[in-house]
Amino acid sequence: MAPRIGLFGFGKAGRAVATILLNSKETRLEWVVRRSHRMEHRSVPEYLGIDSDEPGTIISVEAEEYRQLFQRRPVDIVVDFSSEEGLGEYLPMVREGGIPVVSAISHYSAEAIGQLVDLSRSVPLLWSPNITLGVNFLLRASRILRKIAPWADVEVVEEHFREKREVSGTAKRLAEAVDYPVEQIKSIRAGGIIGKHEVLFGFPFQTVRLIHESISREAFGNGALFAVKHLLGKPAGLYSMEDLLEPWFATSESVG
Repeated sequence: MAPRIGLFGFGKAGRAVATILLNSKETRLEWVVRRSHRMEHRSVPEYLGIDSDEPGTIISVEAEEYRQLFQRRPVDIVVDFSSEEGLGEYLPMVREGGIPVVSAISHYSAEAIGQLVDLSRSVPLLWSPNITLGVNFLLRASRILRKIAPWADVEVVEEHFREKREVSGTAKRLAEAVDYPVEQIKSIRAGGIIGKHEVLFGFPFQTVRLIHESISREAFGNGALFAVKHLLGKPAGLYSMEDLLEPWFATSESVG
């Protein structure tokens, strides 16, 4: 039987994730929680125009108590694309039920991170601020090349839409992965660029460019689906997407 998923968050990213989950035969979307009463009790397949027999009921947090939600509509795993505030509300239920959690919240406060660490002692919990497979592959590949050639020149470049003000959090993670000063990250703002990240390695007679570019938000859905499939069955602990990708890099990292 396909694992039943409860999804928190139905913004742009949440809708893209729901689309991927509904189009996959490997999971079953039971419900989606959003904070607004709009579309309450409609189904996600109906709203997105997807032919699916999965329930995917849209529920507002005010309409149903969290405890009642988990009791009446049990799920095998929770995927969170909402905000930090939701963690404290569903945390007791996932802990009591031993329900794994996949969180793609981009930022948590120090207090919330403490809650994540505490919860991970009871359930398998994956937290990835950028859950796309490509970005996490880029992170691991960059670390490997940095180990191979620590003397190479390195530059980290990120490109986003015109209105994005702050430096990309993903770019900061890439900089930390290759010991590059965060304050030296090159940022480009233009038009409607969804997101592009590059780690450039400069050698005397060659240049290596590791690049990831987001084409649509459905990439988050592909990453969430991968996380669900590979987190289920793992022991309690705090995981990252890189941890789940590690078996595929084991050979390359052991060389030398």
